Amino acid sequence: MTEGNFVDYVKVYVSSGNGGKGSTHLHREKYVAKGGPDGGDGGRGGHVIIKGNKNLWTLYHFKFQKHFKAGHGEHGSKNRSTGADGADVYMEVPLGTVVRDTETNKVLFEITEDQEEKVILEGGMGGRGNWHFKSSTNQTPRYAQPGIPGQETQITLELKVLADVGLVGFPNAGKSTLLSVMTSAKPKIANYEFTTLKPNLGIVEYRDFRSFVMADIPGIIEGAAEGKGLGHYFLRHIERNAMLLFLIPADSKDITQEYAILLDELRRYNPELLDKDRLVAISKCDMLDEELIAEMSEEVQEDFKDVPYMFISSVSQLGIQELKDKLWALLNE
Repeated sequence: MTEGNFVDYVKVYVSSGNGGKGSTHLHREKYVAKGGPDGGDGGRGGHVIIKGNKNLWTLYHFKFQKHFKAGHGEHGSKNRSTGADGADVYMEVPLGTVVRDTETNKVLFEITEDQEEKVILEGGMGGRGNWHFKSSTNQTPRYAQPGIPGQETQITLELKVLADVGLVGFPNAGKSTLLSVMTSAKPKIANYEFTTLKPNLGIVEYRDFRSFVMADIPGIIEGAAEGKGLGHYFLRHIERNAMLLFLIPADSKDITQEYAILLDELRRYNPELLDKDRLVAISKCDMLDEELIAEMSEEVQEDFKDVPYMFISSVSQLGIQELKDKLWALLNE
């Protein structure tokens, strides 16, 4: 799917169905005098239900349909016949979708499992028919309950990409190139910043037919937690990654400083992100010889003593298989 078709934030209007009204029918039959009340109940209104679908990875299908209305319950009828329930409306969403109330911005729930169902709005109850109200002192009630009206609201669907490994780095650090080398994904690659505007997913094929999912997140800049650059647009996707792979180019002015800025932006956005496993990959090492790599390793060894790091090159395939091995080991510790 192309970048333009990736949609991860939509607002939709939803309304549940009205309950059907109860019947005020009086029984009429040959040879039966004064048959009495036999009005049935109204059917309930349809629910609006959010349902998880593991085969979806974008909210693109909500781009052209912004209104979802459940069916109304039918009215009760004679012979105590209950009206049919209104048709439920199912809204299928990808796993990792957060549902919010648009007006209050309150999180209602999150869909994380395939076929998981959550009722976002319940349909109105059907009214009771007149046969419920008969008594010894009121043998011919000519009234019944009306159905309860449905509800309506506007909700916000916000997708947070679910992946095993999330690529974190400054713009033009080589994240998209690495994703294209390690997976079959074909992200946009160019020699300018913010080439990636939407997250890209790819499946990394590992040994013995095993695999894991890698996500290329749009580049972070200093001040991203306050909304600079693409701001919260991409930081929310990092929350759902099992581990983070920091990508810092070898030609960076200060590798340690770049890593510190990236960590600080994640901490300011959500301190819990720092609890995830981390691995630092120094990219674009095809520009370096073995002597320079050894010298650079000595320089960063003290700063990266608490986090594993390695040197890689997507162009020359330097360290790519070792990177897969390390990621797999961290994911399965």
